[in-house]
Amino acid sequence: MQLDLNRPPPRVVLNEVGPRDGFQNLPQILDTGLKLEIIVGLAEAGLREIQVTSFVHPAKVPQMADAEAVVAGLPRLEGLSYSALVLNRRGVERAAAAGIDTVEVSLSVNDGHSRANTGMDRRRALAEGCRMLRHARNAGLKTIASLQCAFGYRAPEDFDPHRVAAAARVLLAEEPERFTLCDTAGMADPGRIVAVLDAVAPLAGDIPLALHLHDTRGLGLVNLFTGLCRGVVHFDTALGGMGGCPFIPGAAGNLSTEEAVFFLDRLGVATGVDIAALSRLSRRLESVCAARFSGRLHRLTP
Repeated sequence: MQLDLNRPPPRVVLNEVGPRDGFQNLPQILDTGLKLEIIVGLAEAGLREIQVTSFVHPAKVPQMADAEAVVAGLPRLEGLSYSALVLNRRGVERAAAAGIDTVEVSLSVNDGHSRANTGMDRRRALAEGCRMLRHARNAGLKTIASLQCAFGYRAPEDFDPHRVAAAARVLLAEEPERFTLCDTAGMADPGRIVAVLDAVAPLAGDIPLALHLHDTRGLGLVNLFTGLCRGVVHFDTALGGMGGCPFIPGAAGNLSTEEAVFFLDRLGVATGVDIAALSRLSRRLESVCAARFSGRLHRLTP
């Protein structure tokens, strides 16, 4: 599919991952009340999909130790969907008990990254991911399946669209509501985006594909546009460009939600998101955290 700039897709869905991917990468632990205040602000700014936490071991990721409390405090508004990341079946059980709408089951196609992140090689992680998706579905949860390092990791040989497609085929057979390809290490470029989408899209059928993009090498918006040209209309973004990959020293964060909204707006693609409201949230968080997020636009928008 080629994008006709005179007839762009009428709408793109942005899944805000800042409260999970961003918060868990901060050196400090944010108060639950502040987390909820930011999530409410995101919803008020027009975002309708928000990843609010991850159900992981609190000793390993103490920033997410309040996952149940966050979910319990979420405002339930029509048309607003919340998700959480899970890395094992215990996480699925906790998410179901907490009452979250959707869980994202995420695993890596790179052995080294998978072992560092989960203690499992990619083949074992893939089998466990399938069991988790079934477990979540049996618990009445909606599911997102995602593949980390889909566009490479550290070495040139880490990029292999055929390996990505093989793993995607297995996960797509579990019929998740969405399938996300993640640029975990920020290695994506337009050529890699096209190669992976061309390998995976024929396998997806009616399951929507999404891209989780980082801006490590300044190509976040270029990669978004490439995905848009290939028919992708679901993208993960993060408030202020928060987050990143802890295994890549010095890496920038996720693609900034503000910059994605601004770019899409200039293309005539609706998101329903208020950039000014988002920017105020990003600046507040930077002040509270004494941090400087990798995005730029939130510091330019009144």
